[in-house]
Order: sequence, then structure tokens, then C-alpha cells
Amino acid sequence: MDLPNRANILCRLRRNRPPRSNTHSRCDADQSSRNSSGKASLLLAPFVDGWRSVLGSHETECSRYRRLLRGATARKSTFYLGRWIFLRALGVVYLMAFLSLEVQIDGLIGSSGILPVEPYLTAVWEKLGIVGYWTYPTLCWFNATDTFLHFLSVGGAFLSLLLIAGVCPIPSLIALWMFYLSLSTVARTFLGFQWDTLLLEVGFLAIFLAPNQWFPRFSRERLPSRIAIWLCFWLLFRLMFSAGLVKLTSGDLSWRHLTALNYHYETQPIPNALSWYAHQIPENWQKISVACVFIIEILSPFLIFGPRRLRLVAFFAINFLMVLIISTGNYCFFNLLAIALSVLLLDDEYWKRILPMRWFKFPPTAVRSSLTNFIAAIIVAALVIPLSVIQMKPRVFRLKLSDIEKRLYSWTAPYRTVNGYGLFANMTESRPEIIIQGSDNRKDWRDYAFKWKPGDLQRLPSQVAPHQPRVDWQMWFEALNYQRGGKPTEWFRGFLVALLSGRGPVLDLLEHNPFTKAPPEYIRAIVYDYRFTDRAEKESTGNWWKREYTGVYVYPSSLPKEK
Repeated sequence: MDLPNRANILCRLRRNRPPRSNTHSRCDADQSSRNSSGKASLLLAPFVDGWRSVLGSHETECSRYRRLLRGATARKSTFYLGRWIFLRALGVVYLMAFLSLEVQIDGLIGSSGILPVEPYLTAVWEKLGIVGYWTYPTLCWFNATDTFLHFLSVGGAFLSLLLIAGVCPIPSLIALWMFYLSLSTVARTFLGFQWDTLLLEVGFLAIFLAPNQWFPRFSRERLPSRIAIWLCFWLLFRLMFSAGLVKLTSGDLSWRHLTALNYHYETQPIPNALSWYAHQIPENWQKISVACVFIIEILSPFLIFGPRRLRLVAFFAINFLMVLIISTGNYCFFNLLAIALSVLLLDDEYWKRILPMRWFKFPPTAVRSSLTNFIAAIIVAALVIPLSVIQMKPRVFRLKLSDIEKRLYSWTAPYRTVNGYGLFANMTESRPEIIIQGSDNRKDWRDYAFKWKPGDLQRLPSQVAPHQPRVDWQMWFEALNYQRGGKPTEWFRGFLVALLSGRGPVLDLLEHNPFTKAPPEYIRAIVYDYRFTDRAEKESTGNWWKREYTGVYVYPSSLPKEK
């Protein structure tokens, strides 16, 4: 217990030995403030005094626990270095996302792509009119040409470099958020993954965390907004906790029986080379791994809101899981973004031990954020927290939304700024793979080869992340749609039409086009069930995969004949 509090207790108990003069003045100040606070404070005073006396009688134990949880330093946590690292890591993730999209954008949503932008926005305008500007927020309303699409992707990459360099962080973050939202809106299913919405949400919160200078320097920076820091903590908590809890609330028996990893490595969208080896691990170790996943995803997120050392435990637990996922699968920039977000769990006391401090010059005194930033952060928190709870109710807790909650969700959903999370709620236990074939006579069929998804049985699964081949990913979901008995989706029909038309930008998304001179007359989609080979099969055949024919997804089709 510190000296002022000890003196206060002594004054209240009217001990014979008076406190020192400076502490006596504190007693008078406390007495006057207590008198001015009214009856409520008088009622609470005995409880406060009792609590302080309890702490005083266990001062040694309290000091020991505080040291255990907070570390040797008693200084309040600051996040100058954490913010500096986080913003640059976010810039790197933005850069990878925009560059990955740039090399595919013509084939995906260009004028000769699978889902062209211009006819889509025209249809939205004819149906909704001016309301479409709010419901489908995108800068492509002003220009939907291929040139403008490249401007958004290349411009996003340039803005990412500005953010990495620490130039104009707030304007750069605002523009990055607008550019990626614009592309996500018009790309539809191709940019509808959870990491796309996570990038938008992290990027939006970063606007209120970034230093408010054109060329920030540590010697001039204000304290990072404590509210913005806690909103990032809340987002990381939701991301991890939802991922764990949704596996239990979904009712999937493979998660409850700890057998999910028996299937995961071979049924995930795009396995890598280590996926095959991870699949060979004995079942008992797979069950232990699933149990560890639940511990990390459900329990460790609560440490995020704890003292310094508990946050350190959460940091290492989360990053341990992210590294394992990166090493055994291809999940684009998702895991890197989660790692970037977890950087904020470590305050400056930790980063000073790791980074060469000659690079940084801290301000002599910590200057708090401006009133404008504080008010903006309060408003954002008042929106984010209730909306995020609404998002979690149906996805994580399987609860129905009220009419008011549905209305709030519908108003804010187009901006993808507050989102629900939770991957692999239901584990797929088989792997249907769609093989697209073309023919000129409906007898001799030749396969289209994709760059990354499984096809050739002898091709080694490869590492492609952080790049995301959007068509290869969508083929995985399309195969699940077949498995559920669904009809071909809009994008898949557009994909087949583009192949029959021989559109160059779409063919560039593939590894091999078997019809180099002219597109085929007919096209079809058949389905095989793919499985990893075991060690004996791998040694005897050299195959990484084995497959079994299961059926037809799209029967032989052709384009209408021109009259």
C-alpha cells in the first residue's frame, strides 16, 4: 500500500500519531471531496475503507501477484512501438492483397472477365436507383472501366507503400479502406472471404489508431488512443473466440469427438506440401492437436484483456496457432493479418528489449490524444461494440436476431466494417473436385488444368499463400455446392461461358489451356472424390492423390449458335 493511502486510513481511524504535513493535506482534500460528493459517496466510504484495509493487511501478497502479472515495471503500458509495427505490418498485408488481386482482376471482373463490373452496376441501378449508392458502396459508380479497376488495385499497392513508409498514415488508411471496399463490392463472391472483411475491419480501426501527423516521428507523436487499442483487442478476441466457439455450437461431431484434423489437411481448399505429411500423423496426436486448438481459440482470447504478462501469453498462443496453420495450408494473408493484429498485445516494455532503440526517439512526456480523436474513438466504439455483438449472435451463439437488430445489420452490412467470424464451423470429411473438360466432338475430352487446386495426381501440393488464386478457391466451394445437391452458381456458369468463348483474361487464370487454336465446341464438368495417398501408395505409385469418379456436375453444353 502506498504512503498516501496509508495516511488516509490513519487519519480516518484517528490514531494518536499524526501523519506528516503533506499527507495531512491529502486527508483534508479527501475529506472535502467526500463531503462534496453527497450521500452516495458517504454510503460507499465504509466499503472503500474496508477494501483498502484488506489490501493493507495483504500488501506483500498483492505486490507479489502484481509483479507476477504485470512484470517488474510498475509503469502504465504504452503502445508507441506496438502501433509503429502494427501499421507497417498492416501496410504489408494491404500490399499483398492488392498485388494478388491486380494480376487476376481482368479475368475476374474486367470487361472480358467472369463477372464483369459494368453490366452488374447497370443492373443494380435499374433495380434500386440512387439507393444503390448506399447498398453497393464503390468508387466504380464513377468509372467501371478496366483502367479504373487497375487504378484501384495499383493505387492500393502504392498507398500501402506510403503506409509502410509512415507517410500520411491517416489519409493513406482512409484511401486504402475505400479502395478495397470498392473492389470487394463489385467483385462479389471473389472477395467475399472472411479475411477480406477482416482486412476492411482492421483497416477501419487503424484509422483511429494512427498518429495524426503527415510525417509522424516518435518525438512528436501523441499517445495511441486507448479506446482504439481496446477496440483492436476486442476484434482479436472476437476473431479467435468465435473461431473456437462456432466449432462447438455448430453441432459438428468431428469437432466434438476431436477427429476434425483426421480430415482437415486433405479436405482444406488448397493444401500445401506439408499438408500431406500432417495427414499421416497418428490419430491420437490429431486429437491432442484439436484439443490444443480449442484451448488456444476459446481460452487464450480472455487473456487479451488481462495485465501485461497475460497478454504476452495470449500473444504467443495465438501466434503459435497461426504459424502452424501457415505451415500446413494456404490461407492467403489471413494468418498474417491475425499476427499483425496481435502485435498490439505487447506494450513498449517488451518491444524495447527486442528492437534496436537507436532507431526510435521517444517523446519526453506522454501527450494524450486530442479531444477530436477521443470523441471520434468514442463514437466508433459506440457503433462497433453493439454491432459486433449482433454479428456474433447468429453465427457463434446460434441465436435469432430481433427486428431492430436485423435492421441495424442491413444498414451497416454493405460497408463490411463490423463482421462476424468463425472458420470451419463444419468440417468437410470428403473432397469432391470438379474437373472441367472441353471437346470438339463430345467424344474426346481434354482437361483444363488449374494452377493450384488439386488435379494431376502426381503434382505436389504447393505453397501459394499469401497470394490467393480466387478461381481455384471458388472451385472448392463450387464442389461443396455439388455435394449438397445445388445447381451451378452464377460465377461458375460465367466461367464456363468464358472458356467456351476463349476469353484471354480468363484463360490466363489457368495453368493449361488444351485448346490453343480455338475454343472447344462443348464443355462439361465432372466430379471426382480426391483423397491423399498413404505412405505405401506414395512409394509405389509416386502419386500424392488418389481419386474416384462420383458424377457429372454440368452435362455437355455449348454456346447458342448464331443465326
